[in-house]
Formats: sequence, C-alpha cells, structure tokens
Amino acid sequence: MEKINWYTLEKQSLTEKIETDLKKGLSSNLAEERLKNYGYNELIGKKGITIWQMLLEQFNDFLILILIGASIVSAIIGEVTDATVIILIVILNAALGIIQESRANKALEALKKMAAPETKVIRDGIITEMPARLLVPGDIVLLEAGNYVPADLRLVESMNLKIEEASLTGESVPTEKNSEVVFDGEVPLGDRSNSAFMSTVVTYGRGKGVVVGTGMNTEIGLIAEMLESYDEESTPLQKKLAELGKVLGIASLAICGVVFILGIIRGVPLLEMFMTAISLAVAAIPEGLPAIVTIVLALGMQRMVKRHSIIKKLHAVETLGSTTVICSDKTGTLTQNEMTATKVYVDKKIYSISGEGYKPKGDFTLDDFKIQALDQQDLKLLLTIGMLCNDSKLEESGTDTEKTWRIIGDPTEGALVVAAVKSGLSAEELSKGMPRIQEIPFDSERKRMTTIHPQEHGYVAYIKGAPDVMLNLSDKIIKDGKVFNMTEQDRENILKANHGMASQALRVLAFACKQLDIVPKEPSPDDIEKGMTFVGLIGMIDPARPEAKEAIAICKNAGIRPVMITGDYKDTAEAIAQELGMIDEGSKVVTGTELDSMNDEQLVTIANEVSVYARVSPIHKLRIVDAIKQNGHVAAMTGDGVNDAPALKKADIGIAMGITGTDVAKETAEMILTDDNFASIVAAVEEGRVIYSNIRKFIFFLLSCNIAEILIIFVAMAIGLPIPLKPIQLLWLNLLTDAFPALALGMEKKEPNIMQKAPRRPNEPIMDNQMKWQIAIQSFFMTVAVLGVFAFALNNTSDLETAQTYAFATLIFSELLRAYTSRSETYSVFKIGFFGNKYMVGGTLISFLLLLVVVYVPTLREIFDTVRLSFYDWYIIMIFGVIPFVAAEISKMFLRQQ
Repeated sequence: MEKINWYTLEKQSLTEKIETDLKKGLSSNLAEERLKNYGYNELIGKKGITIWQMLLEQFNDFLILILIGASIVSAIIGEVTDATVIILIVILNAALGIIQESRANKALEALKKMAAPETKVIRDGIITEMPARLLVPGDIVLLEAGNYVPADLRLVESMNLKIEEASLTGESVPTEKNSEVVFDGEVPLGDRSNSAFMSTVVTYGRGKGVVVGTGMNTEIGLIAEMLESYDEESTPLQKKLAELGKVLGIASLAICGVVFILGIIRGVPLLEMFMTAISLAVAAIPEGLPAIVTIVLALGMQRMVKRHSIIKKLHAVETLGSTTVICSDKTGTLTQNEMTATKVYVDKKIYSISGEGYKPKGDFTLDDFKIQALDQQDLKLLLTIGMLCNDSKLEESGTDTEKTWRIIGDPTEGALVVAAVKSGLSAEELSKGMPRIQEIPFDSERKRMTTIHPQEHGYVAYIKGAPDVMLNLSDKIIKDGKVFNMTEQDRENILKANHGMASQALRVLAFACKQLDIVPKEPSPDDIEKGMTFVGLIGMIDPARPEAKEAIAICKNAGIRPVMITGDYKDTAEAIAQELGMIDEGSKVVTGTELDSMNDEQLVTIANEVSVYARVSPIHKLRIVDAIKQNGHVAAMTGDGVNDAPALKKADIGIAMGITGTDVAKETAEMILTDDNFASIVAAVEEGRVIYSNIRKFIFFLLSCNIAEILIIFVAMAIGLPIPLKPIQLLWLNLLTDAFPALALGMEKKEPNIMQKAPRRPNEPIMDNQMKWQIAIQSFFMTVAVLGVFAFALNNTSDLETAQTYAFATLIFSELLRAYTSRSETYSVFKIGFFGNKYMVGGTLISFLLLLVVVYVPTLREIFDTVRLSFYDWYIIMIFGVIPFVAAEISKMFLRQQ
C-alpha cells in the first residue's frame, strides 16, 4: 500500500482512496481479494538462528582456532593424550557458549500476542465478529471500552472515545479521540487524535474506524521491522577479549616460528621441534580464560538476581559497569504511572496533598501545616464533587500486611477518587446519600462532565472540566461555604492559580456546582452548564518515583549522565526532570518536532548537552541512542513499552521493567528489573563495575602466569637447556591449577570507592600500562625461579624427569602465591587480609591438592612424567617458589609511593 497520511483526509476522500463504504463495509469477495494482496494482519519476522549456526559461531574465535590447530598437530605426531585434552577444552567452551546463547529472540512473538484475537467488523452490511488476523485495508471496525485496537485505523466516528497509548507513545494519560478532526500536514504519532493504532487499548467510550494499515504496515509493525533490522553488537568486554586473543595468538605463532627456526639451526630433530612448538602454543594461550569469564559472569548474574535484576545475556553484566549514559523512559520508569492529585486551589488558598500513587494514604497541608480536610467546608465540597462526578473506582487487593491498589477506569478520574479517600470521604457512603440520578457524559468538544444528585432541598449538579471553559461558564463563586457573585479579581486569582499549577506540569481540572429545582428527563448542557458556582481547581501529575531522585544523584556521582526520553509533553517532562535533578545548568530540552528539523550530524553535535527529549517517536529514540553512541558513550536504555523495544535493542544494554513492562520490551532487553525500581539500575551498575574489576584481576593473574610459561620454555631453548615443562603439564597448569584461583579472584569483594570513580572509557584496554609493568615483573621473577630450580635439580640429580618435576611443582607453587598478590594491584595482600577471600583459600588448596595427586598417584605420574618428591625436595621448591611473591609485594610498595 502506498504511503498516505490518512489523518489528513476528509471522510469522503478517505472512502474514495481506500474504496470502502462506511455503512456497509467491504463485501466478502473484495475482502478475500485484498487478503491475497496484503496478507494476514500479523507481524512477520526473520528466521531464527539454528543450533548449528550457534555452534559454528563458537569456533569463530582466534584463540579457539589456534587450539584446534594445536590439537591436530599433536594428533599427527602421535601425542594423542595432548590432542584429546585440547579438543575437550574446545568442546567444553563451545557447549558453555551455546547454553548461554540458545535463548531465542521472542520479541516478535510477544508483539504478535498483543494483536487482538477477535474484533467486530462490518462486512456486507452486517456486524460480525471475526479473527483480527483476517482484517484488510478498507474494513470498518467497531470499538468499545476494553477492546484492543486490532489494526491501524482512521476514525470516522467517536463518542467520548479515549485510548490508552502509553505502550506506544509513552503518554501516561489516555488520549482523547475526535474523528471530526482533519490535520493539514505531518503530525507526531501521539497527537493524531483522529487515528487509533494496533495493540493500544480503548479505555472509555466507543468509536468506528476504517482499517488503513495491517500487519507490518502498522505503527507497531514498523517497530517490529526496526527490531529485526538491528543486529546485536559485541559488548566492550567481548571486543577487548577478542582483541587480547588475537594479540596472544599472533605472539604465540611468532614465538613458535622463532623457536622452530632456532631449533633447526641447532640441529634439533624435526619431531622434537614440533613438540616444542606445541608446548609454546599451549603456554601462550590461556585455555581456561573463555570458560572462566563465562562462569564469573554467570555468578555475577546470580548475585544480581538478589538485587532485583535479571540479566539475560552474560556479557551485558560487564557492559553495565562501563555505562556512561542511561537513557530512561519517563512513564513508569522515572514516574509511578499512577496519576496523583498533589495541589488543590479553593478560595485563594492552595493546599498540598502528600502520598504515593493510588495508595489512599496522605495528608493535606496549608502553608506547610497539616489540616483536617473535612473541617474545611469549601475543600470538602470540592473533593465531594471530584468523587461523585466520576466514573472510576479505587480497588483494593492483597493482604493486611501488603495491600495494593489499582484504578478501574480513567487514571485522571482515579486521582480525584484517591484524593477524596485521603481526606476521609467514602465513595460508598456518598453514593448512598447522594446517588447519581442523571448525567451529561464528558465529550472532547464540551471538555466537561456533569452529574446530578438529590440533596436536602432539591437537586444539585456537579460539574468538572477544563479550567478555561469552566471559568467562562461560571458567574458565582464559593467562599467559606457561601455563594458570592464572581468578581474580576476572583477570575484573576483563579487564572493565576491555574497558571501556577500548569507551570509545574500539573494536569488541572476545575470544579463547579449548580442548584436545581427539578431534574429534566434529558438534561441539556445548554441549560445545566451555565450560570455555575465555581468551587476550585485540582492539579494532578504522574509523580516521580521517590527512590529515583537518589538513584540519579548516585549515577551522576559515578560519572553517569541520565537522559530522559519520553513521548509526553515538554512541560511535563521538564518538570519531572527538574524534580529528579536530571537537568543541570546549560542542559537542553528538545522536542520531537525539533529533532525532525535536525539531520543526524546536528543531533550528534548537541546530544551531549540534552537532558530531556519530549514528544518523541520510536524512530526518534533510535536516532537519539545512535547519536549518544557516536559521541563515544556506552548507552543503556530503560523502558517498559512497545515503543521502547527498538531503542532497547540498539543500545549497548537494554533494561526493561519487569512488572509494568510489556512482553516485547522484556524479550528485547538484555536486563529486566524485577521491582521496576530505577534505583536497582544503580545496584546493577555497581555489580557490573565489581565484575569488570574482578575480570581484570584474573586476567592479570592468568597472563602473568602464561607469559612466564612462554619465557621459561623460550629462554631454556635459547640458552641450550632441555625443555623444563611437558605439553601435558602446561595443559594441567592452564586448565586446572590456574582455574580455581582465577575463579576465586572473580569472587573478590567490591572496593569501597567503586561508585565514586568515573566510568571506564569504552576504548580503554583491559591491560593498562601499570598492569603491563606488573605482569612483566611477575613473569620475569617466575621465569628466574623456575629456571633456577630446574638448573639446580639438573646439577644435583642429573635426571631430566626429576628436574622437570621440580620446575612443574615450583611453577605451580609460585602461581598459587601469585593468585594472592593479584587480589589488588596496589595494596599489600597483608593489608587487605591474606585470608580475606574464603574462595581463594579454598581454590588454592584444591589446586595444591591436585599437584600432590599428580606427583604421588602412580598412574598419573606415568601420564604426567613426574617423580615422587621428598620433604627436602619440597623445601627447595618452596624457597624458589616464594621469590615471585616477594617481588610482587615490593613492586606494589613502589607503586604506592608514586
């Protein structure tokens, strides 16, 4: 179907363009023909990745490819045990990867579920119910309260129609629809009052509309298409590990080549040189690194569940720690998504109402002094009107210890009910004493609603509506329970109060009453809604979450910039942002209309200065996230609606709300907050930083050990010594001996100032210069210690196998001590507590016991080519093995003095 802005067409032009009849609808034959042309009214997605494709992806890693090559060479030259062990490592790593990544992308399925299963349609002049998937452009659909909108519609009839569009546009209040409106040009999605959109919900009234978009040609279909078009990007950690793997792989191949040439020159047999090359390759590559990273991230995920965060993708844990910007949706994320009355104006007095959301607990205050609302005559009348001229109900559920409340009906009316209950009024008692006997329903043209009730002397009409309209229709005013003629000063006072509330982004309603002698059978607005007595104003807002303000302050203290991105109005968004402390001096507030006038380069230029984006569409959100990322930031995006899904996927990490979030948002995001609490993001960021710090620690440990292993073999070859370590021994070291201490380093506690540091730069390498210097020192002294003990054993025993056992045991002992010094790059192990990490104590103990097993179990001695060691042997081994430990502690002392 060609792209047409249906909201700009008159009804006649609409029916001509789409070839339909507003009374009879489409004929069955024409509908069937269109179904063949346009397809079913459902969302279509790309085919998911197969298990074999996931398996192949696991081998798309430079380190893994080198390991596979090493195993093939080992098998060719007859070292079957070595080849088998290496292949088992590769298979284990692939299995871990597939288990973590086998989660299918269910975002499209969740979107499909949101489509209405059944809908009322006029076909062949008859109203019929049919599956929504059979709708075609030109169908006439009937809407009523409680219906899902089954497709994109251009409305042709609307009776007090209101539609909840929060999940699509981000607006917290249902949108009033008016089928008679015709727009001249482009209009933002949230302002198209003559249109209804697939997956939104009718909350009030009824309507009729022409289907103008089905399936992927709807607004929600556009979101689905955007979801499919964005490929997932590698996280900073994945990129850094891949880069580190390439460097290690290339270095190991280069060293292998040098040693091979050196061996040929020295006349070493070809087979022996192959074995040496394999030994070097094995020594260079930290085979256990991928598995250890996976396990540490998985353990971090378990800890985060306790802090109300579910991480769906392992590497997202680390990404949180490097986040520099959090882009947050307003409705339901920074705010409670519960309209709340906060200000009341009556007779030149402005009262404040405390409390949270729909919970009917709160105080009324005047000039900061608490008052009894029902003791104030005029205030009591205002709250009574708000409760009786109302179609919403407050519903309570839960236990005595844990109650929850929700509003059945319009949230704005719900705020009035809650305010009245806070004062002590009872809806049941008021309705019993003053039942509604007539009404004039709200409509968007009049902008008001009237109900009529009996009273002691005659009847009374209670009216609520837009302040400007209500003020024009009122000629009297209530003051201290008495009625006076309204003066110009009174009008000025009311307008000033209205402006003051509106400037705080409050949604303001005015309230009035009128005494009646009789009740007409069909009350007319022209008769009832004039000559009214003005009572007062109530201002409402979807309030900020109390805990969000503190969370934002912590974020800013940690160098993370919060940005609000919302479909709501500019004034409302700016007021909430000011309240939360999101706007600093020089911060900008930009609207969707202003974004449309900018190209991508201009947006990138101003993105670092904007704190609030208001009245934005899903496409705007994608552009904003992209601009933030182009400025070099790691962007997190929080949200709960369907409209957030594409940006959640585009961001470095998407964070969905677990309670109020749509299925689409949850399935698209990498992380879900189980308590919908913005403050939980701060806890997750902290955990992410701790995990990254610990990953650095075990990489620090593993690389210093692996580089030492390379140097030991390389230097031994260069100075004419036999090879001190067998390939099978190196595998044992890298996989088992090093693995347990490395895992223990991944469980280190957080540093006390971790949330006072600025976020890491996305391009910051895992190894900084200080770490490289420390690795060099450790590798050098471990090489000296192992070659020293190897030479000592050769001179004293003249037995190569004994000397190799000495070297093997010394290297393990020094590496276990090295694990303790790796717990901090600057502080002494004695200052942080030698036994402060119980996992380290257990891990090093297991590794040492494994060494004893290899040395003292006869069968394993044959496999690993070791000899039985005496107490004297251990004495010598421990003397040499403690050398690197002492060197590490001395080097830290010098670093602290810099």
